[in-house]
Amino acid sequence: MNRLSNLILAACLALVPGVALAQDAPAGPTISGGDTAWMLTSTALVLLMTIPGLALFYGGLVRKHNVLAMVMQSFAICCLVTVLWFVLGYSLALTDGGSFLGGLDRAFLAGLDPKGTHALAPTIPESVFMMFQMTFAIITPALITGAFADRMKFSALMVFAALWSLIVYVPICHAVWHPTGYFFQLGVLDFAGGTVVHINAGIAGLVTCLVIGKRKGYPNGDFAPHNLVLSLIGASLLWVGWFGFNAGSAVTAGPRAGMAMAVTQIATGAAAMAWMFVEWAVKRKPSVLGIITGAVAGLVAITPAAGFVDGTGALIIGAVASIICYFASTSLKHALGYDDSLDVFGVHGVGGIVGALLTGVFAKIAVANSEGAFAAALEKDPATTLGLLEGNAGALWLQVQGVGFTVIYTAVLTAAILYAIKFTIGLRVDEEAERDGLDIALHGESVH
Repeated sequence: MNRLSNLILAACLALVPGVALAQDAPAGPTISGGDTAWMLTSTALVLLMTIPGLALFYGGLVRKHNVLAMVMQSFAICCLVTVLWFVLGYSLALTDGGSFLGGLDRAFLAGLDPKGTHALAPTIPESVFMMFQMTFAIITPALITGAFADRMKFSALMVFAALWSLIVYVPICHAVWHPTGYFFQLGVLDFAGGTVVHINAGIAGLVTCLVIGKRKGYPNGDFAPHNLVLSLIGASLLWVGWFGFNAGSAVTAGPRAGMAMAVTQIATGAAAMAWMFVEWAVKRKPSVLGIITGAVAGLVAITPAAGFVDGTGALIIGAVASIICYFASTSLKHALGYDDSLDVFGVHGVGGIVGALLTGVFAKIAVANSEGAFAAALEKDPATTLGLLEGNAGALWLQVQGVGFTVIYTAVLTAAILYAIKFTIGLRVDEEAERDGLDIALHGESVH
């Protein structure tokens, strides 16, 4: 009798639209609600890093008559790269293809199933993964703007940001983060963007300030920040948003995300303190500008290592990178005479390089194998090691290769883009606009 009742109930359920028996359910990707919620949050946090975080950080560091031009650049790049990522960037960066570019399968997000997933993020919807990666593509060219603050035409900026995103950012992103990418297959470690974002932006910033030339009156003029309160708020938003940047790069709400968050906080605190104490010793006074710049240097340096190192490694990476960035942003810049307005190369370029190299030193299999590909590798070979301190000297050499290629590729292609713009529509505002301020000259507005 019970068997007959069960059969009748099953037959009735089968007639109800939208109800399927468990044994008949088609196999498909398993989307985790927890992972999805975390990645939605992480995506919002990384977007927060650019608008308003970076906009406020950079906006407070320039002179008052250029603050609107500075924040406009971050906001406009956010809008521009959003459209480019939808049209072409995501497809070329993160679909199957060759060693440096994907295909066109996802151009205009064609074929993106709202219920589908990506191979790199099998427990969240592909739309969320696409958005998360978009926020990285947004902040990278926005970082570059600090290097040429006060002197680039807005039209030139928009052309540069569009071309640079597709020609420079996308190939490096694919090469490092996609399974068919050259450096991914080689084994270069970049958890959250030390190479893809920070070295990329830092080298581009250095090349840009060299090509466009120094600000009028530099270095003898008064280029002091007009509002360090804005910059402190911006740096604080960057710090908070960076948890999405680093911990979000685990692409799950699991152990690796937790460790990435912890080491991000440790490295940043250590870096801020290191910069403060060095500046205190050299200049006799610890400054607000110094401590927030040191914090950003620590955030940059821990980015490639966040999913691979423990707390001790993070502490050393943060402190060492901060001290090196301090001297790169002061002594080195003054010795070589280039005008990197807001120290994009000194902090992001140098910090990214130091962090990437030290990842090869301090990476630990015990941290990396908490989930994902490294867990599978360890299962196949229990003797697997990851960093130099674990006996894997080859890891540091791989990091050197990744850094070296990115520096050369980014420098050459960035210079080519800049000279193409310079000899067509022009790069730099005229002397009168630079003297009177870009807010009025370019946007017809001013801060009162």
